[in-house]
Amino acid sequence: LCVFLLSRAPARSLCCQCGVPITPNAANMCVGCLRGQVDITEGIPKQVTVHFCKQCERYLQPPGTWIQCALESRELLALCLKKIKASLSRVRLIDAGFIWTEPHSKRLKLKLTVQKEVINGAVLQQIFVVEYMVVSQMCEDCHRIEAKDFWKAVVQVRQKTLHKKTFYYLEQLILKHRLHQNTLRIKEIHDGLDFYYSSKQHAQKMVDFLQCTVPARSKSSQRLISHDIHSNVYNYKSTFSVEIVPICKDNVVCLSPKLAQSLGNMSQICVCIRVTSTIHLIDPSTLQIAEIDGNTYWRHPFNSLFHPKQLEEFIVMDINRVQEKRKGAGAGARSNKHTLAEAWVRKTSELDMDHQYFCNTHLGHILNPGDLVLGFDLANCNLNDEFANKMNPHHIPDVVLIKKSYDRSKRQRRRNWKLKELERDREGMDTDDERQYQDFLEDLEEDEAIRKNVNIYRNADIPVESDTDDDGPPRISLAEMLEDLHLSQDATGGEGASMMT
Repeated sequence: LCVFLLSRAPARSLCCQCGVPITPNAANMCVGCLRGQVDITEGIPKQVTVHFCKQCERYLQPPGTWIQCALESRELLALCLKKIKASLSRVRLIDAGFIWTEPHSKRLKLKLTVQKEVINGAVLQQIFVVEYMVVSQMCEDCHRIEAKDFWKAVVQVRQKTLHKKTFYYLEQLILKHRLHQNTLRIKEIHDGLDFYYSSKQHAQKMVDFLQCTVPARSKSSQRLISHDIHSNVYNYKSTFSVEIVPICKDNVVCLSPKLAQSLGNMSQICVCIRVTSTIHLIDPSTLQIAEIDGNTYWRHPFNSLFHPKQLEEFIVMDINRVQEKRKGAGAGARSNKHTLAEAWVRKTSELDMDHQYFCNTHLGHILNPGDLVLGFDLANCNLNDEFANKMNPHHIPDVVLIKKSYDRSKRQRRRNWKLKELERDREGMDTDDERQYQDFLEDLEEDEAIRKNVNIYRNADIPVESDTDDDGPPRISLAEMLEDLHLSQDATGGEGASMMT
């Protein structure tokens, strides 16, 4: 039996270096002596530099690509291995993985397992650690943003009107859809905004967004900056000009006879109740509504008859709700959110005079005798409009009522919400801007359709009150408000849960 076991035992030999019994191999050496003679990791760098941009939290992938990587992610592992790819070509990579490091240490460690055929065909496997030092370096995009003067495309948004309600609404849409992230600089001037971009594609994206959200038309131009005759590369600066229709909410307009007929034979004197991707008009004498897009407006342009400073305050002496009138031939749709009424009003500046004005109004659902209402006096004004001057004077109303008037100071005290604003350079600011901004906030409270497209945040500095006050001005409920959160990420990555304590 002993002879049988000895015959089945594996053959042993002595190491040629230290004489330790080993299993025979091609090198005739033990593992320790073999490692002492040959280092298969020789030539592989043990310390490597990785560049990281603090502003956009991206890593540099040579030669000039910046990529977003989370800590201990597969993308970051591939980036680190590419840094030593040339050195790893002489060995066979078996395994690679991260070793935990403190996120603020600016160090990344990789544990690598490699194999290589050494003396006389023997295969040696070795484990070692490569340390990557994270060095801060600003990428080109962030450098251009910080410089604020290097741009390749600009979008010039203009509106030839005295009120900025459309711009305030447009600002909230840009914030909600995060269209301002790629801008190098935003500059506010008297009649519009300028958006500067580092690439023409980002500017074109903004132009497409504007044409989908507000009625506007655009045109573009470009200027040659430089030309490389050897590589045939041209460098241009592009300019996009976007003109928004000069009509704002609460404007009284006079349509051309042809346009009024095409909209269902509605009256030429209409009120703009909203401006979104189209112009929403209502006929205060019949409640007929219509929507005009940008293309239709530029084919049949019309102007506002008054500017907001010409609004006058009236007091409602008597009001009578009118039953729905019979539609005429070819009449369009009517509004279900308004009520037609006949009102007798008197100017608050002429209370000592016994003179009242009669008018039809679309505000019959909110007006009562004794209420204050803002409107325009057409009976005692000089209308300098192409279409209004040709109208029959009997078809022009004496007064057009726009909206109910509330105590502004009380509304400001009870306003427990706020909006975010774009960071922009302001030049040539008017003292009237604050009043116009307050008008926009009041429009949000009064029009539910507009505030559905706006992110409204709760103001924690104002105490919460009951929003069931039916007698007071309209308010925004708490259910429509968002909490203003401020989230921050680590300086060397965003989603590396396994490397965070």
